[in-house]
Amino acid sequence: MREERRWVREELVVLPLDAANAAEAITQLGARLQDQGFVKDSWIQATIEREKVYATGLPTAEIGVAIPHTDAEHVLQQAIAVGVLEEPIEFIEMGSTEDKVLVTIVCALAVTKSESLASLLQQLVEMFQSPGVLRQIADAKDPGEIVEVFDQKLQAGD
Repeated sequence: MREERRWVREELVVLPLDAANAAEAITQLGARLQDQGFVKDSWIQATIEREKVYATGLPTAEIGVAIPHTDAEHVLQQAIAVGVLEEPIEFIEMGSTEDKVLVTIVCALAVTKSESLASLLQQLVEMFQSPGVLRQIADAKDPGEIVEVFDQKLQAGD
């Protein structure tokens, strides 16, 4: 798989991610995306603001996940930054304004085309519902293991 077609790369994996709350997790993953040239400097603030209106916590059977993202105008190149927290933090549940989800895995999405977002979100939700996948990500000892899981489960984007 060509490098530029991958969603997740080792340099975008933060293991372990040390954040006290959702905004800190988004800021750290956004900084990683920004440092690597995937997003504009507006991405972090735009994502934090969007999270307040459209929460992204996903309650799953195994391990809570959040998939914060923002509009394509803040993105330079597609990517997903992945952080695995040692201590879960609270994100508001997707589709709710107050229900909270304890999240261990945060996948910060950088999507260049708005129309690609729905397809990516659907793939991610299906991936996260596959038995054992979240445990595999949470238990990974190095970024390469996480990249491999995403490479196996996600179709490369544009």
